[in-house]
Amino acid sequence: MESELKILSPKPVELQPEPVISVGDDRPLLQPEQKIAQPNILTTEELEKKYAAFVRHDVYGRMGRGELPWTEKIVLSLSLVLLVPFRVVAGMAILVIYYVICRLCTAFLAPNKEDGQEDYAHMGGWRRAVIMQSGRFCTRSMLFVFGFYRISVRTMGDQLDGQLNHEMVRRDQKDVFEWPGAIVSNHVSYIDILYHMSSSFPSFVAKRSVAKLPLVGLISKCLGCVYVQRELKSSDFKGVSGIVNDRIREAHRNEFAPKIMLFPEGTTTNGGYLLPFKSGAFLAKAPVRPVILRYPYQRLSPAWDSISGARHLILLLCQFVNYIEVTELPVYHPSEQEKEDPKLYAENVRKLMAHEGNLILSDIGLAEKRTYHAALNGNISMPTVLHQKDD
Repeated sequence: MESELKILSPKPVELQPEPVISVGDDRPLLQPEQKIAQPNILTTEELEKKYAAFVRHDVYGRMGRGELPWTEKIVLSLSLVLLVPFRVVAGMAILVIYYVICRLCTAFLAPNKEDGQEDYAHMGGWRRAVIMQSGRFCTRSMLFVFGFYRISVRTMGDQLDGQLNHEMVRRDQKDVFEWPGAIVSNHVSYIDILYHMSSSFPSFVAKRSVAKLPLVGLISKCLGCVYVQRELKSSDFKGVSGIVNDRIREAHRNEFAPKIMLFPEGTTTNGGYLLPFKSGAFLAKAPVRPVILRYPYQRLSPAWDSISGARHLILLLCQFVNYIEVTELPVYHPSEQEKEDPKLYAENVRKLMAHEGNLILSDIGLAEKRTYHAALNGNISMPTVLHQKDD
């Protein structure tokens, strides 16, 4: 028996000290060989390549915070003292004047209320004429004050029929002209809205809070804006998509109905790219009028891509001259297959605009833009949910 015990335990057993565990701490203990996963940090070059549609290339650099030469600092200082105050006062004066015009034209007149929306765009007669003509004049005047002294507009005539192979066939001029149901445009800056107001005075899709803003709220109602009501999801409301489609069909049937302006990209770019289009603007199966906007620049790019709104507006007001180049494409008539497939319709219009505007097609969108902004701000722990694409 003694020999068996010696065989079973040839060496004395050494007791290992137990790890000290704090009471109430249920976190798993890390072993020495375990390594904490490091976030995948991209270099500046990799970021700019991946999110090229939102990269700024002007002298002010990323987010408008780049190092400036001393000559630019002198010009900027003089502009802040001499030019910006005049432009701010003149711009506010134009805004107040147009607000007074809208207030007088809508006095003693109840707004049109339908599907939770409220607007004055459907009123007719002299009131509508005064609001439209004065609105176009005031917004063009505001663009002039902001330095857009000359706007180059190139209009391509005729109408286009969509084809399944993405080729476009011009309609015979003898055919009866059909009014477009909507105007679709690439989205580069908040200046886009001022230009389209000065050109065609259309309605826009806006946040519900815009209707409650001082001055701008009444003007948006006179434009006939469709307000996004995210807090209301009752079945009594058609939803924004349904209201927009009704507006598009109405504008297609009636030349005097308020036109609607849509930015199918859903966000702004630096002006050199075209993001994927949302198909909502093409569900109505009506013809659309594509418009392409470009902003040539020497110092500051008017594009509102990856820079704060306040900083961009101040720098824009400091720039003596700004430029807009507009290309108005022919009315695009969808083919039968495009009518049955809104995504195909949207993609064909997108490819046409990219070809005519010399724009690069990009497959990123708003989610990637937010991720890029977070990276520029030094936030490397953005949740991956932001990469989900909207329908």
